Amino acid sequence: MAVYKKDSLVKAIEAIVLAGGSDAREAKIVAANLVTANLTGHDSHGVGMIPRYTESLLEGGLQVNQHPKVVFDGGAMISVDGQQGYGQVIGLEAMEIGIARAKQHGMCVMGLGRSHHLCRIGQWAEQAVAAGLISLHFTNVISRSIVAPFGGADARFGTNPMTVGIPIPNEPPFILDMATSAVAQGKIRVAHNKREKVSADWLIDDKGNPTPDPAFGVIEPFGALRTFGLHKGYGLAVVCELLGGALTGGGTWHSDDRSKKRVWNGMLTILIDPKRMGTADVFGTETTAFLESLRKSPVAPGFDKVRIAGEPERETRAKRERDGISVDDNTWNEIVAAGAKLKLARETLDKLAAG
Repeated sequence: MAVYKKDSLVKAIEAIVLAGGSDAREAKIVAANLVTANLTGHDSHGVGMIPRYTESLLEGGLQVNQHPKVVFDGGAMISVDGQQGYGQVIGLEAMEIGIARAKQHGMCVMGLGRSHHLCRIGQWAEQAVAAGLISLHFTNVISRSIVAPFGGADARFGTNPMTVGIPIPNEPPFILDMATSAVAQGKIRVAHNKREKVSADWLIDDKGNPTPDPAFGVIEPFGALRTFGLHKGYGLAVVCELLGGALTGGGTWHSDDRSKKRVWNGMLTILIDPKRMGTADVFGTETTAFLESLRKSPVAPGFDKVRIAGEPERETRAKRERDGISVDDNTWNEIVAAGAKLKLARETLDKLAAG
């Protein structure tokens, strides 16, 4: 296990993305986005994604230096094609389009299809709330199926995250960012690399039985992740597939092909300007009053405080900004191997990461 400072880790990841053919701007955006996921505690969506991105790039599923293309423009309702580009760039630029429309019309419904991995969807909610907007995101995954339907014994769809961002007057925003699976697939990969067991509530083996062995989520014979909340998480996963995949035009997942390394996302985003609803004053006072009420709850045994969504990430970010980001040896070796496939020497990456 090694600990890296944010800026040094960004430079190392940036070098790999540059070696894959991205221009300087794209490389900076991708690297900063991945490291930010680590900073906020979402190591599943952090720099450990680079090996998968590299494989996708080499097989042709990821296209460098792409930008979102508007394929339908209905004013407050638009459809955007991500052209298989890096989701870090496609997501950023698509949200800029949607935010501008919501500012103009009071709201915007935006369908984004065929983006490569959009990474931590909470980042796009953060972008929206920074502009004073409420955002809702329903996202599906076109990749190897890794989550089982409730009552099923094998994988049939992806982790299909649902995300909500709400600006809060006079304090940081509410950011609910969650997979509809019991846990993000990347957390299974991280546990496998660290040689740690996981909760049997998260995973089933290749026979459909609960298992704590993360290998069933990473290597063959594959098992499957379970949905959170039994049938409730399953229902939300289907919502994300139908809205994020079918409605956006990006497609749903219904293939048995497990050979492809690309990770494509579709995302339906709904943006609302709360100042244009005619309820801005009530929204502000009621939001503040409700959150104050939540925080007055007596703290239960085993907890130090009552938190709202977004607070754990902000706390983790402050700590890792100060103390650095831990990357286990197996993950770093995988990152180095990805760099080698793009003709980057280990010495170069180790030096950049060390600062």
